[in-house]
Amino acid sequence: MHPLLSASAERQLGLFTAADARRAGYQHAEIRRLCASGTWVRLARGVYMTADGLAAAEEGRRRHQVDCLAVLLLLSRRTAVISHESAARLWGFPVRGRHLGAVRLTDPTLSRRGHGYTVTQAPLRNGDVMRSGPLRLTSAVRTLVDCARRWPLGDAVVALDAALLSGKVTPEGLADGVASLTTWPHARRAARAVTLADGRAESPLETRGRLRIVGAELPTPELQVEIRTAGRLVAVVDAWFEKAAVAVEFDGRIKYSDPWRERSPARVLWEEKRREDELRALDVRVVRVADGDLGARWPLLEARLRDLIASPGPPVRRFTSTARVLGVQRSG
Repeated sequence: MHPLLSASAERQLGLFTAADARRAGYQHAEIRRLCASGTWVRLARGVYMTADGLAAAEEGRRRHQVDCLAVLLLLSRRTAVISHESAARLWGFPVRGRHLGAVRLTDPTLSRRGHGYTVTQAPLRNGDVMRSGPLRLTSAVRTLVDCARRWPLGDAVVALDAALLSGKVTPEGLADGVASLTTWPHARRAARAVTLADGRAESPLETRGRLRIVGAELPTPELQVEIRTAGRLVAVVDAWFEKAAVAVEFDGRIKYSDPWRERSPARVLWEEKRREDELRALDVRVVRVADGDLGARWPLLEARLRDLIASPGPPVRRFTSTARVLGVQRSG
């Protein structure tokens, strides 16, 4: 590849345009031959990448970034920015598979639908646009509010919780973002999602479980509560009902199949058992919740929780309970 074209590609995640190629001396017929041979790959009209570069992007899980930039290069509009669920993926927020599809963009002066992309015309106020390398995208707050206006409530709160946990947004920033769009379609839906968000939830399962508890009109539990005895930390429970001394633990499969801190699944299972045994020895009642319990089995679990919460905890407590201010973002 000509050095001029290599330099253009380096600035654009490995992508280059037909105009970039022509500046480097490539003629139309040569571009067609390179694409026909599989050396180059056409990602959009007039936007290309080498086959090796595309393979490396897919291996490095950067294909979504590449697809977003390809659309930006295709449109060649300074006012267009990646938005909605496309921006949410760039920010690293959880996005349910049902929301994936065409690249979503926002532009203050254009509404358009094309192959593999959709542009929504909407204002972008100061602070709503960010840059990530060559990519232009909506800010974390604007992205979340736009998604919350369109997504089902549960999906929106999962993304909001994850964003708060990561520190990419603050409750105040989200409140300001919602307030700025009060007259927009579905703004109330976004406001409801923001009021339900809590950055102490450490997984989508914890968020969905909390929403189930809220929907059942049970007392609102504290999240990420430290249980100590004689000053020693016994456990940090996911949800806690103080009066009843009931702990709720949300058990996602990943906890055991891909545990963090380089622990083996067997060790995680053993540690969980020892921790629960010690909690029960302190007269703390423990309820474990798996993803499947939030579906058809929820009525049985709800009834069990309701019965446990209705009876008081031990009259003499040999432990203390303190809610954490922040959750802990899990990583491998």
